[in-house]
Amino acid sequence: MHCPIRSPVDLFHSGYIVKICAPMVRYSKLPFRTLVRKYNCDLCYTPMIVAADFVKSVKARHSEFTTNKGDRPLIVQFAAKEAQVLADAACIVSPFADGIDLNCGCPQRWAMAEGYGACLINKPEVVQEMVRRIRNQVESPGFSVSIKIRIHNDLKRTVDLCQKAEAAGVSWITVHGRSVEERHQPVHYDAIKIIKESVTIPVVANGDVKFLKDVEDIHQITGTDGIMVARGLLANPAMFAGYEETPLQCIQDWVDIAVAHGTPFTCFHHHLMYMLERITSKQEKKIFNVLSSTTAVLDYLRNNYGVQ
Repeated sequence: MHCPIRSPVDLFHSGYIVKICAPMVRYSKLPFRTLVRKYNCDLCYTPMIVAADFVKSVKARHSEFTTNKGDRPLIVQFAAKEAQVLADAACIVSPFADGIDLNCGCPQRWAMAEGYGACLINKPEVVQEMVRRIRNQVESPGFSVSIKIRIHNDLKRTVDLCQKAEAAGVSWITVHGRSVEERHQPVHYDAIKIIKESVTIPVVANGDVKFLKDVEDIHQITGTDGIMVARGLLANPAMFAGYEETPLQCIQDWVDIAVAHGTPFTCFHHHLMYMLERITSKQEKKIFNVLSSTTAVLDYLRNNYGVQ
C-alpha cells in the first residue's frame, strides 16, 4: 500500500516501511524521481550537491537542482564541511524541498580529500554543529535534517556518532551497512540493527536491496523504519511495486518522462541500459549499448519491445 502522507517525518511514523530512492550521482535527478514515484517509492533524494558551490553560484543551483510540484516529498543531499555553508544551502532549498541530508558516507577519494563524505563519521562534533545550525536557521516547520553514514570497524564509534547526532536534533539516520574500505562485501545488517536499538529516532537501512522481498527481509532483521535503494532501483525502477524485473510499461513511462523533460541523451540511454540489464541477451546489449542518438534508441525500443 502506498501512503499519501507528505512530510517525511510523518512517513516514518506511518507504520509502513518507508521505501526510499537513494541519492545517486548523475542518476537520481527529477526525471528518474518522477518515474520511481509512479511505482510506490515514498521518498526521493537528489544526487549529492556540494553545498559550497551551490551557495556561491546561481549557475550551480540551476544545473544541480530541478524540481516541480509533483516531486515531493523530496530530500536534497549536500556534501559539506562547514556548518554555516550547509545552513545557507538548507535555507535556499527549504521552500522547494522537505528536508536536507548531510552526506557522511561517500567513500570517493576526491570527497574524502576535500573533507566531505565519509570522513565526517570521524568528526561527530562537526556533524552536531551542522545539524544544530540548520535547526536554528531554517524557519519551515517540519523541515527535516538527516544524515547518511557508513559504519566504523569499531561499531561503538558509530553508535556514539548516531547518539550525538540524535542529541543535536537529527530527524533520522540512514546507515549504509559497510565501512569506508568495503565496496562489494556483504552488508552488515547486524550492525544496522545495533544502531537502530541505540537511538530513538527513525533509522533507514541501505545496501544490496534488489527485490521487494529484500525490503521485508531486511526490515525483519534490522527493525529499521525505512529501506533505501540505489542500484536495485536503477536496474528496476518498478521494484517497490513488486516487479521482479523492469516491466515494459515502466520502460514506456521512462521514454515518455525523459522526452517530456528534455533529458540529455547520455542520461536517457544509461538509465535504459540499467533497466534492460536483466531482460536482454548479451548480443542485444552489444547492439543497444552503442546506440548513439535518441532516435536510434526509440527505433530500437519500438522494433524490439513495441515501446512507442
